Amino acid sequence: MTYFLIIISAIFVNNIVLAQFLGICPFLGVSKRISTGIGMTGAVTFVMVIATIVTWFIQNYILIPFSVTYLQTISFILVIAALVQLVEIVLKKVSPPLYQALGVFLPLITTNCAILGVAIMTVSKDFNIVEAVVFSMASAIGFGLALITFAGIREQLDLMNIPKGMQGAPIALVVAGILALAFMGFAGMV
Repeated sequence: MTYFLIIISAIFVNNIVLAQFLGICPFLGVSKRISTGIGMTGAVTFVMVIATIVTWFIQNYILIPFSVTYLQTISFILVIAALVQLVEIVLKKVSPPLYQALGVFLPLITTNCAILGVAIMTVSKDFNIVEAVVFSMASAIGFGLALITFAGIREQLDLMNIPKGMQGAPIALVVAGILALAFMGFAGMV
């Protein structure tokens, strides 16, 4: 039951983008097309889960035992940046087509605060490693759900007759606000 609550909470109730406002930059910047939203979701999911696992071990086996938890943020940032670079190098060598598909998204993930936020939340909520992985996977799914939904709405908005002053970023921000309000409807579930 605990895992089910973690999943529902991370996807709907405490959505990383719409409730906690982390990862807004890719949410607004990469959401013009569904295809780019799906690519970004895949890349974020992969990096978020791997980063959460690595940072959980660093926190519990290095930072806490040596009483240097004040280095948490900087060490997590370094781990995320190194993981993204490592993934980029490996993908370039092993699977050039996948690297081409994700190429533009990988550098964006380095600066995605949702990755860092999830890593810090798993530590602050005192999750064990399985709960941390479930939480990071569900948070990535929630990120993807919000991003792909928003991208679909934005594609439909391109077909609408929108007043000139509301075209582009203004209507996108209004829609993002309405989408956040819609997700707030899940608040009583957990």
